[in-house]
Amino acid sequence: MARLRPHLLLALTVLAASGASAAEWEGSLKATSRVLVDTNASRDFSDANTPSTGLDQALSLLGSAEGRATFERSQLVGRYELGLRKYLGFTDEDTLVHSGAVEGSLALGAELGLGVEGHAKDRRGGSRAYSDLGASAFVEYAPDVRLALRLRAGARRFVYRPDSTANFGGPEFGVLGRYRFNRRHSVSVFGEWGSRGFGTQARTRPATPDTPAPAAPGRREDGGLTAGVSYTYRGPVALGLGYAYQEVSSNSFGETVMRHRVTGNAGVRLPWKLTLLAQGSLGYTTYPDGIYLSPQIILIEEDEGQNSLSLKLARPVTERVDVEVSWGLWSTRLPRNALTYTRQVFGVGFTWRD
Repeated sequence: MARLRPHLLLALTVLAASGASAAEWEGSLKATSRVLVDTNASRDFSDANTPSTGLDQALSLLGSAEGRATFERSQLVGRYELGLRKYLGFTDEDTLVHSGAVEGSLALGAELGLGVEGHAKDRRGGSRAYSDLGASAFVEYAPDVRLALRLRAGARRFVYRPDSTANFGGPEFGVLGRYRFNRRHSVSVFGEWGSRGFGTQARTRPATPDTPAPAAPGRREDGGLTAGVSYTYRGPVALGLGYAYQEVSSNSFGETVMRHRVTGNAGVRLPWKLTLLAQGSLGYTTYPDGIYLSPQIILIEEDEGQNSLSLKLARPVTERVDVEVSWGLWSTRLPRNALTYTRQVFGVGFTWRD
């Protein structure tokens, strides 16, 4: 995993040293092992005449660790996740993913706080290897337990290993607000904007019979905007609903993308100590220039498509071990060229918690 920036680590060290003798420590560990059947292990796009032939079996290992140290006026929070997937046939799709995040905050009073945060994610293997790094400073306002508002400013660096023309970096700004009506109902709003600078020349808009070709736009520069709202309910059934709008505006022809996405999740306890978890999403993406990006770029995100649905049924077998059965479906359709991406994954495994 890529290293966090030195100034971030220094700030966190200072926070830790400020009250180490009075620290309260919390931590947890979790590990999951699954045997999977993947109907499209090669992640191929296909049309009606060429159905996917990527059926394969795989072993999946997931691990996570979280820790929190609370001092008199400051707090440190960290988490680390590791994921490994090994295929029997499509070994080119074997993946290893590391991700970590750390945050340090300092209270300036009963309502105001300052802090720094950083994250790093590194994915190797398959056709979508990338590294995503970021660090930022934030100010948080929380006048009571119902309301919390956070403003942040920082920088991000993204490296896409199969194609260096997709690498970018630049400043980012964000806002997050949460309001709790009571212990069961809460709503959140969020927004992010980032300026993305690339090391390649922007693609010039082609000439038409009525419009001559414009002057070369120079280096590619994008603006990335994300905004949305979510609602959470905690009761006999746990529910979550969300909507997000994402827009990447580029001076490079064919690279502008607009995306609407609706997500939902639910969890409910069933008889015989069973727990059912469900997640789903629906997305609609448009490309104003009428050019679709390569599947490798589209599938950078872990959701792997515009539309998804997953179900998991779990039951404890001991105090710390659960057995689970899972199923997931991901799909994307590119209407202009009639290509579709469909993938189902069936799994059975165990989860251990510390």
